[in-house]
Amino acid sequence: MATTADIKNGLCIEFNGKPCSIVEFQHVKPGKGPAFVRTKLRNLENGRIIENTFNAGVKIDVIRVERRPYQFLYEDEAGYNFMHNETFEQISLDKNLIENADLMKEGQYVEMMVHADKEEVLTCELPPFVELVVTYTEPGLKGDTASSNALKPATLETGAEVRVPLFINQDEKIKIDTRTRSYVERVRG
Repeated sequence: MATTADIKNGLCIEFNGKPCSIVEFQHVKPGKGPAFVRTKLRNLENGRIIENTFNAGVKIDVIRVERRPYQFLYEDEAGYNFMHNETFEQISLDKNLIENADLMKEGQYVEMMVHADKEEVLTCELPPFVELVVTYTEPGLKGDTASSNALKPATLETGAEVRVPLFINQDEKIKIDTRTRSYVERVRG
């Protein structure tokens, strides 16, 4: 059993019966009254951010989580199917456990956060950046330059739609930030 003194960013705890990760915290010692810890928690089941204040010294339930490498195999009516990179064990996940699932292509490596005691998958995270081919976008016009801040819609090989600069053309490979779904750069070669 841990206390509020053990709170740090990224720590996974059980809060109101739900697994949560600490996103942000602040120890506060007011001039009058007892100290407390103000926190922002991410519910690992649905991704919602919860704000909570703990009194100093209160016991908290720390849960043991493991990060495991998996590879995306395919999607079917049961969900998204993955294979563990070392044990070759296969699992199927529901779409709502994967953030930005439409940016994931077959063979993509991901990292899953697993509740070690229950063997339950909490989250599935794509790498920060992925490289995908543009399958459709309006053609660029002469004079469209990199300095222009105008963006146009583009469909990627996974079916995802993102906004790209005007100079990006069909069949070009681009790098996408999976956290913000934004264009990063054109990939050469």
